[in-house]
Amino acid sequence: MTPDTLVEVKQLKKYFKVNAHSKNPFSRDLVRAVDGVDLEIFKGQTLGIVGESGCGKTTLGRCIVRLIECTSGEIFFDSRDITKLPRRQMRRLRKNMQIIFQDPFSSLDPRMKVGDIVGQPANVVKNTGTTQKKELVRQLLEAVGLEPGIINRYPHEFSGGQRQRIAIARSLALRPQFIVADEPVSALDVSIRAQILNLMTTLKKQFQLTYLYISHDLSTLKFISDRVAVMYLGKVVETGRVGSIFDKPAHPYTQALFEAVPVPNPLLRKNRQRLKGEPPSPIAPPPGCRFHPRCARAMDICERVEPVQIEIDPQHRVLCHLYAEEGSAR
Repeated sequence: MTPDTLVEVKQLKKYFKVNAHSKNPFSRDLVRAVDGVDLEIFKGQTLGIVGESGCGKTTLGRCIVRLIECTSGEIFFDSRDITKLPRRQMRRLRKNMQIIFQDPFSSLDPRMKVGDIVGQPANVVKNTGTTQKKELVRQLLEAVGLEPGIINRYPHEFSGGQRQRIAIARSLALRPQFIVADEPVSALDVSIRAQILNLMTTLKKQFQLTYLYISHDLSTLKFISDRVAVMYLGKVVETGRVGSIFDKPAHPYTQALFEAVPVPNPLLRKNRQRLKGEPPSPIAPPPGCRFHPRCARAMDICERVEPVQIEIDPQHRVLCHLYAEEGSAR
């Protein structure tokens, strides 16, 4: 871990039982949602995670902030191993890490007023007085572009974009260092997305935040991220600086993601590299490289041997046998 690293995960795994209520203790049916992920998130930067639905992005984010417990692996926050921290110690640490959920319509309690929603974290952790709480709520609402006079209104009285601003204000109540943003604009109108992304960029500088930004949308990922990690079937198959990934995608899966981006002009048709077949089941992932059943460039070794991370450029790593000779030359 370098001095600039705020969050580091090593060989993180999260498996779910297919039938959580099964009484069979010998059942081996496990969903390998996250299966051996290594990541670094640097202070003051945004790491964007992209991949198909079901690849493990959200599960990874929730494991990092320990909303769900990982099956194995290590999670370091500011050089401290938090993987096995007792509940009391983890409670003290939680003020430094928060999460913004995807759906602002379900992440806010409909029975609570805005002032209570935004101020509740301070009540729980800091036991803030009434006057201090009101001032904190006012400052946070102004920071996210809302009028302080809305504190006595309920979430159903607001639009989706306004609700997400309220959720962002709540995440800032304890002045965290690190925020997981789980597809925070995917449920919003296109016209509102740019406003929320600009707001998050401004808040990042104002509050000195570090983001883990989860998204399907490559355009928003490019706008907000400093570095990008591409996930496929529980594995990170490529990581690198945003410019390197967007200019020279190396993994065949990353290349296919870019090929799938719609072209606004219907007159500009291009020969797309289409993925064949469906994603394999995370219950029984294929041997070797997990992408090989759908890869047009698959070799014999891909079916037998699991690839390892190879650095093809500075800070640009790829999980693919195609670059094995290049990596060994380095």
